[in-house]
Amino acid sequence: MRQVRYPSYKTTKSTWLASIPEHWEEKRLKDVATYNDESLDEKTDPDFEIEYVDISSVSLTHGIEKTELLAFEKAPSRARRKVRHGDVIVSTVRTYLKAIAPIKNPPLNMVVSTGFAVIRPRPSLDARFAGYMLQSNGFVGDVVANSVGVSYPAINASDLARLPFAEPPLAEQRRISDFLDHKTAQIDALIAKKQLLLDKLAEQRTALISQAVTKGLDPSVPMKDSGVEWLGEIPAHWQCLPLRRLSHYVKTGTTPTGINELHFDDEGLPWYKPGDFTDGVFLESAGNKLSQEGVEAVRTFPSDTVMQVGIGATIGKVAIATSPASCNQQINCIHCNEKLHHLFAVYFLRAIRDFIVKCGKYTTLPIINQDETKSLPFTVPSYDEQVTISNYLLEAEKKSSRQSKKVLEIIERLQEYRSALITNAVTGKIDVRDFCIPTTTEQKEVAHG
Repeated sequence: MRQVRYPSYKTTKSTWLASIPEHWEEKRLKDVATYNDESLDEKTDPDFEIEYVDISSVSLTHGIEKTELLAFEKAPSRARRKVRHGDVIVSTVRTYLKAIAPIKNPPLNMVVSTGFAVIRPRPSLDARFAGYMLQSNGFVGDVVANSVGVSYPAINASDLARLPFAEPPLAEQRRISDFLDHKTAQIDALIAKKQLLLDKLAEQRTALISQAVTKGLDPSVPMKDSGVEWLGEIPAHWQCLPLRRLSHYVKTGTTPTGINELHFDDEGLPWYKPGDFTDGVFLESAGNKLSQEGVEAVRTFPSDTVMQVGIGATIGKVAIATSPASCNQQINCIHCNEKLHHLFAVYFLRAIRDFIVKCGKYTTLPIINQDETKSLPFTVPSYDEQVTISNYLLEAEKKSSRQSKKVLEIIERLQEYRSALITNAVTGKIDVRDFCIPTTTEQKEVAHG
């Protein structure tokens, strides 16, 4: 679509709005909307079930991603704000998270955290337009800029309500919303296709690794039963042994007793935590590094130690420490002996991650301890064949990672374009008053060039 500008503009008092079309009005959010109109009564029946939305469940790009069903008496005290269709929730705490989302056809029992301001448009404000405006780059930036605090930035709902807002005539708001509904749906469909491609690449990587470390690279070799039901057949010349026979030791990491700032510095020994693990084969920079005093208070491990997360949501994630390092007690450290190559060990553990998750003991979080890790059955080709398989997988992963990176770059550009389009439309930088939603025939013609 050819983008055109309005005939004339006027300067605003707002830095982020800068200028708006001459016939638009510059207002404050509280002039066009109310906020926090309804709350759940403290006398609510303790057994009343609410569908709760916390700040961590909302993102700028995907809106409300999940909800939690809770009885009122078991819900957190912050679960109080009631919402209706057409409202927009804006996080007033940890504003850097940009947790902002329009509310569309919510269940009657939906309740959001008091960490949100619930914005409710007045009759002169189209709810869809409000949603787009409050999610625009400029408004989001204004919220963050007016937040107070460094580690936990926040903004009062009353201060939020005083932020500047551009208001076109109602009919024009609806036309802008129609335009953005149509265009963002097209962009979102493209992003979804690219995401499916990413998922397919990930599935291919997983299948390739599993095939290589359990069946080998030569499909013509004779096979035999591994003796392990979920492993099935393995090449006849391979062994199947528990990890305890393939390692010098399996130990958990440690945390300094009475941990304090003297245990850490910026140039010390890497001390890994589960959050430092990515999808890579090798561990990258650690979030914390140990001072000499810290090193003396923990267990340390040599280069090429295989580190595996043994607890929580990231259980089973595994990577290699490329230098001497330490880690906390949530990580199992495997020092391979002469029968097991460290890179092959990582790929095998990645291949059986689903099994590791299933065999993890549950309390509140899944856990696999060092004894259970030692008992894991491993396929064991010759050491040289392990090296060959590992190098093959390493190169295949590099190629796949390059493909994934290109797709991610496309997704990022599409998301940036989406954000810019929204901002330009709701601030009047482009004129869409003549926009008409194409017919199905026109859409097909565009799709086919």
